[in-house]
Amino acid sequence: MTETITSRPVRTGTPEAPPALGGLGLFTVLLGAALPLVDFFIVNVALPTIGADLSASEAVLELVVAGYGVAYAVLLVLGGRLGDLFGRRRLFLGGMAAFGLTSLACGLAPDAWSLVAARVAQGASAAAMLPQVLATIQATTTGTRRAKAMSLYGATAGLSMVAGQILGGVLVAADIAGTGWRAVFLVNVPVVLVGLFLAARAVPETRSPRPEPVDVPGTFLLAASILTLLVPLTEGRAAGWPLWTWLSLAAFPFAAAAFYAVERRADRAGRTPLVPPSLFAIVSLRRGLLLIVPFSIGFSGFMFVIAVALQQGAGLGPVAAGLALAPLAVVFFLFSLAGPRLVARYGTRVVPTGAALQGVGLALMTLAAWRSWPDLGLVELLPGAAVAGAGQALQLPVVLRLVLSEVPAERAGVGGGVMVTTQQSSLALGVATLGTLFLSLIPGMGMRDALVTTLLVQLAGVALTGLLSLRLPRTIA
Repeated sequence: MTETITSRPVRTGTPEAPPALGGLGLFTVLLGAALPLVDFFIVNVALPTIGADLSASEAVLELVVAGYGVAYAVLLVLGGRLGDLFGRRRLFLGGMAAFGLTSLACGLAPDAWSLVAARVAQGASAAAMLPQVLATIQATTTGTRRAKAMSLYGATAGLSMVAGQILGGVLVAADIAGTGWRAVFLVNVPVVLVGLFLAARAVPETRSPRPEPVDVPGTFLLAASILTLLVPLTEGRAAGWPLWTWLSLAAFPFAAAAFYAVERRADRAGRTPLVPPSLFAIVSLRRGLLLIVPFSIGFSGFMFVIAVALQQGAGLGPVAAGLALAPLAVVFFLFSLAGPRLVARYGTRVVPTGAALQGVGLALMTLAAWRSWPDLGLVELLPGAAVAGAGQALQLPVVLRLVLSEVPAERAGVGGGVMVTTQQSSLALGVATLGTLFLSLIPGMGMRDALVTTLLVQLAGVALTGLLSLRLPRTIA
């Protein structure tokens, strides 16, 4: 049965040729896309060292991760709207500069709470920068150039998440000039300086032809919805599940319902709310976002759990723990390069194939953990990690490209913000849920059985993504 993909008609105005995004400009915006995702994962293998150096409790260490992720998720859609309003290149430059400064603040933090505050600010600056990447690609490319750019964006996103963890281990162990864990943040500063230099010369300025003012009620209600869900799930276990965590979780459905009601009312009134409900009439966007949720939860949860298990359970150092995932990163990159050709030939049927491969790879890693523990490392994980990397590469880049394929150009910032917010919130939720499950099971089951159980739960999530992928539109516009 053929399914019609609908979208809101593009508003017409004075016809102007959109500025072109050249190869150097595409490299620059992809560099901006990589930085926030690398920094979400780079601290996983550095947490034990940070805790020992700053005498930080487990709850505070979780805030180092959660503070960044929550601030990032809360402000992403607002960042997309501000780019539409004031200029995407301007927001990209400002967000990247702020990201460099807050990275410096993280690297120089004298105590744990200063690090938490700097991480929150770093997440906020990332939220100003990242939505401009997708919006710029949407506004400055068409046809095969856009397809290639979006495929590269998806490949960059997936590779950054794995590379961040590997890079974190290498930097901590290298102890450059005695900086120890601080190098995982200080490394951003020279990268940002290069990015600013390139962006000022190679990234064209674009903005929405009819920008809407900031949706203040929607912004506050979205923030309330994300905070009441993610903060208690992230901090609850370490804090002993005090009353405030349960009250916060109870408030979440009311905050989410109020957000939806306010956004629907604004949409029906002809305004452009922060997250327009009418945007979800686009089948490719709606079904793609639904698939991103379990995929991202599983991805981030796995990365956090495997980092803890390899270091605290298998006794590996940060370098060995990071490099244990190198096969996943290498295979992911290689299969990502083949993705556009596979999609051109087979359409979105590559996505369920990827889910099946990821499931096989995860099952192999689970079996390795069961049979080889505690001698678990690069060799034992290699077959499963390689197969899982291939499967992930056939899913994430394709789905990210699909989600925005039908979004009108003047809503590029909003669409990109919605997609990245969904992805980032799900990444944070993965650490909060699978991470909490794993850490809660350790006292009663031991590290090996807790790891195996958590991986089996993730395997069920992979099966869910496979089923959801069967409902994707067969072709990408």
